[in-house]
This record gives sequence, C-alpha cells and structure tokens, in this order.
Amino acid sequence: MSDARTTMQKLGLSTADILIPAPSVDLKKWAVVACDQYTSEPEYWKRVDSFVGSSPSTLRLIYPEVYLGEADKEERIKEINRTMESYLKEGVFQECKDCFILVHRTTSLGRSRWGLMAALDLEAYDYGKDSKSLVRATEGTILSRIPPRKEIREHAPLEVPHIMVLIDDAKKKVIEPLAAKSSSLRKVYKTELMEGGGFIEAFLVNDESDIQTVADAFQGMYDALDPANPLLFALGDGNHSMATAKSCWEDKKKTLTPEQQKTNPARYALVELENIHDPGLVFEPIHRILFGCDHDAFTEVIEEFAESGSTQEAHSIDELEAMIRDPAIKGQKFGFLDKDGYLLYVLENPVSALAAGTLQHVIDTLTEGGEVKVDYVHGKEIVDKLGKAEGNCGLLLPDVSKETFFQTILHDRALPRKTFSMGEAAEKRFYMEARRII
Repeated sequence: MSDARTTMQKLGLSTADILIPAPSVDLKKWAVVACDQYTSEPEYWKRVDSFVGSSPSTLRLIYPEVYLGEADKEERIKEINRTMESYLKEGVFQECKDCFILVHRTTSLGRSRWGLMAALDLEAYDYGKDSKSLVRATEGTILSRIPPRKEIREHAPLEVPHIMVLIDDAKKKVIEPLAAKSSSLRKVYKTELMEGGGFIEAFLVNDESDIQTVADAFQGMYDALDPANPLLFALGDGNHSMATAKSCWEDKKKTLTPEQQKTNPARYALVELENIHDPGLVFEPIHRILFGCDHDAFTEVIEEFAESGSTQEAHSIDELEAMIRDPAIKGQKFGFLDKDGYLLYVLENPVSALAAGTLQHVIDTLTEGGEVKVDYVHGKEIVDKLGKAEGNCGLLLPDVSKETFFQTILHDRALPRKTFSMGEAAEKRFYMEARRII
C-alpha cells in the first residue's frame, strides 16, 4: 500500500473503483436528481419517467421517495436489484479503477461548484448525537427512516449515491488544486442535466502524485483538529443514506473474518466531497408544508413551546423572507402562510436555539394523531404554492450560516432534522457514478 493510501486509510478516506456510464449511454437520460427531492410533486417524477422511457437511467436504480407509500414497494425494490444486475451484465457501465473523480457542476441558477468522488470508511462514521468520530451526521438521524432504505441496499449489488459530504478546507488544499489543473486531466463525462438541473462534467484523478497531494492535504487538516473532537467529514446531504450504509455494514461484518472486514467493499460508502468554502456551494433553509392543518391549530400548539411570541403581517412571500432576514427584528423568527395570508412569527425564549428545532416540536405534536401530515421542501416558491392551498399551511425557515457551520456541529452536536439544504432542489446531486458493494 502506498504512503498516500496508508495516510488516507487512517483518516477514513479511500480511492475507489468507480463505475460511470459507458460511452453509448445518453447521459441526459441517465442522470436523475436525488430520490428525496420533489416528494410533494409527483408530476415531476412522471415527467422524468416519460423523458427516460426505456433508455438506461439511474431512475431505474433508485426508489424516488414520492412513491414510498405505494403498495408495490417490495416488487419495486426487486425490480431495482434486477435492473442493477442487468446493467452490469449488459455493459452499461465502464469502470475507473482505484481513483477519485473530480466533478464540476454548474446549476441552472448560475452557481458553479467542485466536488470529489471518494470512498469513506463506515468504521470511521457514527451518526449518534454525541458522536466524536471523524465522519459524522450534521442533523438528527431518525432511526425509523433507515429500515425502508435498508430494504433497498441490503441485497443490491451496487450503490448509486447522492451523498454529499462537507470538508472545512479554508486553505483550499484538497479540491481546488485539482480543479485548477482539470484541463490536463482526462474528462470522463459531460452532459446537460434534465429538468433544469444545469450542466455537469467530470475528470479522472488517478495519478499517484495527485493522490498523494490529496492525502497530504487531509493529513494537514486533521493535524489542525482538536484530537478530542476531530470532525473531518460532515454529512451535508444524504444523512439517512449514509446511516443505512452503516447499518448494512454492521450486519455484513458479523459474517466476515477480521481480515475480510478490512477489504470488503460494503465497508465503504461512495460520496461526493465538497469544500464548505466553495463560493458555489450555497446553504438554503429547508421549509415545511403542513397538510390538514389550519392557523388556529398551529397557534394553539406553538404557544406550548415558547415563553411568548408575536406576529407581524406580510403581503408576499418575498416580503416575509425579507422580514425573517431583517436584523432589526429580534427574536427567533420564521414565516407562516396559508390561504388567508402571510405572518412573521417572533418567539421569545423558545425551547430550541434554532427555529427548526422549535418547529420540530410543534410538528411532532401536530402529526402525532395522524391527521396532520408534513413534508420538507426546498425553495420559497413551492412553499408559496403549496402553503396557500386549501387545508395547508406553509412554514418559511431562516437561513443557516456556512461560516459557523463546523463550529456549530462541534459545539452543539447534530442540528435538528432538515435544518438546511445545500442548494435548492434542482441544485441537488444528480446520480451519475456507482460502485459495487457485493
């Protein structure tokens, strides 16, 4: 094992044998947005299905969460696994051995960001709320969300990841030097993305000197960490997918000898690493839609979770967003809207330090009886559209700071679930790469 790989192994990082689509594959039909997006917009996924048709596509390798409530779940999972097997046999993939892949994404909003496809050691990952592992969750992990994902992964021959993991590389030593020399790297794919997803291209990183540079950069980052609390990799997107991979690995390793455990592919998860200091990486709040709830019911419950509060009227979603961001308005703020209009809520001494945490208490109470349902959505436009529908309420949440993000995780541990999003829905990771896990 090279010095670079020995260094990375100690830090929970590895190169990987990465599968990408063969040259014959229509990449625009192949690449599909993360399965946990557009969960209240089945029309989105119907358009995707119609566009893909019978062409090879990651749509056939994933389980869009909009369909999780359907009765044919078991058959859909079996079909996913059958399709994975057939794609492997039919030459849909080509393999890039022992490498990283450098990804450049330009979104439809004009933002440009760089990422590095790599494998993370699940032995270095712990999603517990008090975790001090090298790789850890950034939001509370809901254990009930793991079993349905586990049904998909535990018998799958492939992983097709949408996991995005953040690194706090202020000196820009890991990804940015590779981006600067991308014109000299071999381009492995490029395509426009469907449904306004923008454009993506990627480059092979397999030169030993480049891999050594990555290893040295991560060693430097690690050396600067608090040894008692060394957070090197923070889950940005795909928290529950990573937790599912961990759960599957814990089951798998019980069947392996200690020597087999060291090299079994299921021990690792393929992810896209992104530098939190990349200016093209934007944090967006994740908003809430309540179905089957009215303003009176919401007000009655919110009063239980703050010492006091007040409301101010707004006249549009844009004005409501501006009021949330207005530093002159003190207190914990979030927006509320329904068919009757827009309100800014300002809470004093709430039960949680973040609006997302306070509202999670409210949502848990409202949904306890099963009559009220909740969905988590990206973008104020969809909040405006769905929140004003008859019988619905929309909750507009405040921004989350990138600049203090890692320190917040170190100090407060995992954030409340669905606190932030790395970009809006159309900016999420699109499935492209895969990796054998059996």
